[in-house]
Amino acid sequence: MPRKKETPKKQHVFKHEAYIEGSGSVVDEKIADTLKKNYMPYAMSVIISRALPEIDGFKPSHRKLLYMMYKRGLLNPDKERSKSANVVGETMKLNPHGDQAIYETLVRMTRGNEALLHPYIDSKGNFGKQYSSKMHFAAPRYTEVKLEKICNELFRDIDKETIDFVPNYDNTMQEPTLLPATFPTVLVNSNTGIAVSMASNVCPFNLEEVCETTIALMKNPDHDIISTLKGPDFPGGGLMLYDEAELNKVYETGRGSIKVRAKYSYDKTANCIEITEIPYTTTIEAIIEKIIDLVKQGKIREVSYIRDETDIEGLKIAIDLKRGTDPDKLMQKLYRLTPLQDSYPCNFNILIAGTPKVMGVREILTEWTAFREECIQRRTFHDLQKKKEKLHLLEALSKILLDIDKAIKIIRETENEADVVPNLMIGFGIDEVQAEYVAEIKLRNINKQYILRRIEEVDQLKKDIEEMEDILRDKKKIRKIIVNELRDVIKNYAQPRKTMFYYQSDIEEAEDIDDTPDYPVLIFVSDSGYFKKITPQSFRMSNEQKLKEGDFISQNFEATNKTELIFFSDKAQAYKSKASAFDDTKASVMGDYIPAKLSFDEGENLKTLVPTTDYSGYIIFFFENGKAAKVPMKSYETKTNRKKLAKAYSEKSPLVAALYVAEDSDVLLRTTSGHALVFNTGMILAKSTRDSQGVQVINLRKKALLSSASVISPEELPELEKYRTKSVPAAGKPAKELGDSNQLTF
Repeated sequence: MPRKKETPKKQHVFKHEAYIEGSGSVVDEKIADTLKKNYMPYAMSVIISRALPEIDGFKPSHRKLLYMMYKRGLLNPDKERSKSANVVGETMKLNPHGDQAIYETLVRMTRGNEALLHPYIDSKGNFGKQYSSKMHFAAPRYTEVKLEKICNELFRDIDKETIDFVPNYDNTMQEPTLLPATFPTVLVNSNTGIAVSMASNVCPFNLEEVCETTIALMKNPDHDIISTLKGPDFPGGGLMLYDEAELNKVYETGRGSIKVRAKYSYDKTANCIEITEIPYTTTIEAIIEKIIDLVKQGKIREVSYIRDETDIEGLKIAIDLKRGTDPDKLMQKLYRLTPLQDSYPCNFNILIAGTPKVMGVREILTEWTAFREECIQRRTFHDLQKKKEKLHLLEALSKILLDIDKAIKIIRETENEADVVPNLMIGFGIDEVQAEYVAEIKLRNINKQYILRRIEEVDQLKKDIEEMEDILRDKKKIRKIIVNELRDVIKNYAQPRKTMFYYQSDIEEAEDIDDTPDYPVLIFVSDSGYFKKITPQSFRMSNEQKLKEGDFISQNFEATNKTELIFFSDKAQAYKSKASAFDDTKASVMGDYIPAKLSFDEGENLKTLVPTTDYSGYIIFFFENGKAAKVPMKSYETKTNRKKLAKAYSEKSPLVAALYVAEDSDVLLRTTSGHALVFNTGMILAKSTRDSQGVQVINLRKKALLSSASVISPEELPELEKYRTKSVPAAGKPAKELGDSNQLTF
């Protein structure tokens, strides 16, 4: 059999020509330098080129989209709407971040979505709703769009060098760096953006109020803004709390919070509350889900049914009430507990010349005025140059008018075409541009009437040039132009305020009281961690407690539905709840399993339960090593609604018992060696630290452990008096007659 030929192993040889010096080497570099070198360019790109609005009121994605629609002629009132898919495709020439992102940007600017106070895009089709998370917009192939009339104010004079243009990402076309908006769009429509380590959240204001405030500030820099700018005006309407101090803070610093609540009416015949306007920051679904959750928890008992009745007429949430319910008091409660009242956080972070800056309204309008002044100057200079060029050409016609025959003769007698312009320059004393213009005049137009008609414009041109030069010299005249443009915007696009005001004094706020129903209950806790809350009437009718096999009731006590409950686990953690958080049940059911109900950590079990109403008294922890820690109940009282407390007691030794005492009482201790000790808890000093190790209260024999601790009732005390000690720590006395059971007693 022929031998198989071995395949030679490949030799990895680096050719000298292909070797790059330093390749594959490991370079030590500080992590701060690496982050700065690699992360900072990305962060700056997000801040400057993506997330934050600029002084024209737009982010780059908005500006690119609107500009491409403008270039497609979609601002022309006679042009039909275009399919959204076409617009998205065109926009990718400037914004190559994916069609879905572009379409979502387009949706938010449409009239159909209702996200903007003054929409920029006229729409046809389903564009969803800003106030609903489940009303999704249709695909771009089904919807149609064009620019709204107000966009005339965004693109006015854009072709007159009013703003700078830069190449797009592949250098195939030019795009504007800003839009020369004739009114402060930055404050008229809301804008939200999240960059790296910073964000922006600009609330919308009424168009007329913003323009009037801008005019007033141009006339008087110390103008009282709140006198003309009453407050934000949200597309969804609602009622805004008129807090002058907070508004002034927002106007001066650019930061603050605006409280807005829903608007409602009561239909007496149907016993139904109809909500027709909600805060801008929430949705219909969030409100309905929260109310349903509160009803399930028993915190709201006045609602029988809630439904979404939003249709083509607009938003509506209907809440059916139970008989006898006061609708106004219920709404005050709903304002407190649900998103029907919400706050809009203001953070006026805007890019100024590529630098993010948080500004108040006064500073924003001052910056916008400076931006608009520059636009007017550039527009005026552009028009001035055009008029000067035209005047220059018409002056040549004026000279030809003196001798038309001479001009014709020069042209006719010139042998070479290239010599016509030089000969006209010599013959009439005009420059090359003028001579070229004269030479291009059609033969039919070389007549006295045509030339006279053209040079009639000379006087008007000279007058216009003089006015433009005067405007460029006088800043006051530039500002006068801005004021006139703002007044035109008010005349053409102003609309009534949508968000009205309410005052703290006008609406009687319901007191923030606990309206949980209070009634007596019986609490039962089993050894394995099952919990039952039973009313006395129900308990009297019960036959026996239902328990798991081998389980038994380890704790039971009388309480009320408002009693606070502290559940201590075997992992030294405490979980706080209330009796009202548990449903009333019967003895014949298993009850709630506490580790699951309160979301205990994995492997964590219930150790004991301590009820309280006012956090008075003490809780005494007894540990296997014979120590006891006396901790005031106040240590477990929290100002915030915290549900879980870590380090609820010491973990140095396993916990044997946790006893609640309203005042110092006598306690019986038993050990695994069959000894007992009785002492008064007043002998132990209280420790404010929850996880204190405590003090030694019983001296244990070798290998013995504390097995149980229990409070002694007055009936038991005479029989147990012989085990009392007058000081701690003390040695226990033999107590065989008490039994050897190590059953823990709580």
